Amino acid sequence: MEQVNGDTLAAARKVIAVHINYPSRAAQRGRTPAQPSYFLKPSSSLTVSGNTVERPAGCELLGYEGEIALVIGKAARRVSIEDAWSHVAAITASNDLGVYDLRYADKGSNLRSKGGDGFTPVGPALIPADAVDPAKLRIRTWHNRELVQDDTTQDLLFPFARLVADLSQLLSLEEGDIILTGTPAGASVAAPGDVLEVEVGTLDGTLTTGRLVTRVEEGTTPFADFGARPKVDDLQREEAYGSRAAAGLPAADAASALSPELKAKLESVCTATLSSQLRKRGLNNVSIDGLTSTRPEKRVVGLARTLRYVPNREDLFKTHGGGFNAQKRAIDSVNEGEILVMEARGEKGTGTIGDILALRAQVRGAAAIITDGGVRDFSTVAAMELPTYYANPHPAVLGRRHIPWDTDITIACGGTTVQPGDIIVADADGILVIPPALAEEVADDSIVQEREETFIAEMVEQGHSVDGLYPLNAEWRARYNEWEAGKVND
Repeated sequence: MEQVNGDTLAAARKVIAVHINYPSRAAQRGRTPAQPSYFLKPSSSLTVSGNTVERPAGCELLGYEGEIALVIGKAARRVSIEDAWSHVAAITASNDLGVYDLRYADKGSNLRSKGGDGFTPVGPALIPADAVDPAKLRIRTWHNRELVQDDTTQDLLFPFARLVADLSQLLSLEEGDIILTGTPAGASVAAPGDVLEVEVGTLDGTLTTGRLVTRVEEGTTPFADFGARPKVDDLQREEAYGSRAAAGLPAADAASALSPELKAKLESVCTATLSSQLRKRGLNNVSIDGLTSTRPEKRVVGLARTLRYVPNREDLFKTHGGGFNAQKRAIDSVNEGEILVMEARGEKGTGTIGDILALRAQVRGAAAIITDGGVRDFSTVAAMELPTYYANPHPAVLGRRHIPWDTDITIACGGTTVQPGDIIVADADGILVIPPALAEEVADDSIVQEREETFIAEMVEQGHSVDGLYPLNAEWRARYNEWEAGKVND
């Protein structure tokens, strides 16, 4: 078979990569796209098997992703799915390398994070496309001789012919262009001194590209001080390694403040009752006021995650508003059952959340979104299962009035203070912020209070006056105790 060489690389005028295409990767990322999405890698990122790749100086997270690469053999423009595979000359192995340290830059285009020199090794051999069934291929990746990725193309979200046809609807695919078709689960992080290998072949093993070998070395030239500099956080480490455990991070334990038993108790009582119990303990300013819910019929209980917006200032928006900013980090890291609470200063002149990010929060399993600002794409957000509490609809984008500034800090929302890990309870009456240390006793006393109010309501229905009954005096308290004992015996 023909080998990938300098001529192969020189013929590639563009390299197009698919974000998510393997079900295993979709499950790992927590989202399954309805349509393919793409990004470009410069042709200068291409290199051949056996070469080294540099982890740039100051970077921590050089991610690798074994992929099957398609090499276009004849120009394709507005081709059908049925005809698309005939425009592919060959397949080969590839490794879609990138540094998560620069993922925040370039507003999601991946230019610097994925476009470095040597960040797209391909080869070593080219398998003729007409010699294989594109739905019966296998891809494997080894990290220091350990098999870390092993998957097939049998159940891809978007078969290869669909990718070619889809791309050709808008842009011309030219002879030599390369399409990277997505990576399965198991992608992770490589360090200087590591060896990465990727192999693509047929399921029956009769045809193979051989192993694409890439060695990682440490860069020595620091980044200049006039551009984006490397920076990472635990979210990027989790994403790069695939899980918190693989990244060596402690398991998130905030949920221990809200056990399933406590959550069930809080779900069984209304915020009006909880509010009165908090007031008995001297807590009067614990309600988030002035908001409307897209799902007022739902009672929501969860732990607070926080996001703060500050007023827009053009020079600061340039440094904090673009790329993987605080808003996107907050949305992309909210966990199942958590409630994202946003400080928008009651500013109603722009949106603070829209349909795409609300959908991402819903897919992540968020229990609700709370913002004391506006909501964009309102009809779509309102139709979601995810409850969103908001000040008003507004069509303007975030940058009109806000800069996404920081996450998981103490904020103000709707006139009260919210800290990460506070317990939020919301229903048709309103939204309460409950300090975790008080939650258990407040829940227990609220359950008792609602039992008493059930008895009182029954007595009122029977025609009794509320005088002495509401609240219970000594005589009515004794009758309540008898009523309660009878209920228990029943």
